Amino acid sequence: MVVVYFPEFRLGKVLATNFTGTLSERYGEAAERIPVPSRLVDWLAIHGLEVDSCTPSQLDHARKLREAIHAAATAVAKQDPLPPSAVQVINDCSAHGLASAVLTAEGGREWRLGSASVEDALSVIAADAIRLLAGEREGKISLCASPTCRAAFFDTSRGSTRKWCDMNTCGNREKKARFLANKRKNSSLAG
Repeated sequence: MVVVYFPEFRLGKVLATNFTGTLSERYGEAAERIPVPSRLVDWLAIHGLEVDSCTPSQLDHARKLREAIHAAATAVAKQDPLPPSAVQVINDCSAHGLASAVLTAEGGREWRLGSASVEDALSVIAADAIRLLAGEREGKISLCASPTCRAAFFDTSRGSTRKWCDMNTCGNREKKARFLANKRKNSSLAG
């Protein structure tokens, strides 16, 4: 029996930027976290967007949306104009799904997909991206300070000073690299 390993999902609080995190280390050794249709189904289910199935074509469509959101978020973080092609993909995905927000008994919001299709789930992600990119949420879009990552994330920290997409991955890796560099530097000065 062959066991296939898939990288774990990075789970954040903002749906759209979390979705862009399904491809990490974009400028290093890239880690594709949705390499097969079933992994997209898994990721969507974790985020309350359960779909019946996913085809390779739908996976390709999801990846196009992911890259469009990443391109647009990168432009916003750099204060550059939004790429028209990214805007088109995001708008098309938002318009082509049947999903509605519903209020839970606990006062939270959940999404109800019209047909439990990938297109319906992608419309929810695209709508979240639009809210984020249009500046309708309190916080700002930033890029991870790791030169191999550069993931877009939504910074809601006090003073918007967060540097890393995830402190447990990129932040710790960068801190460890600095620590080891300082340790080598200090040992060479002492020797």
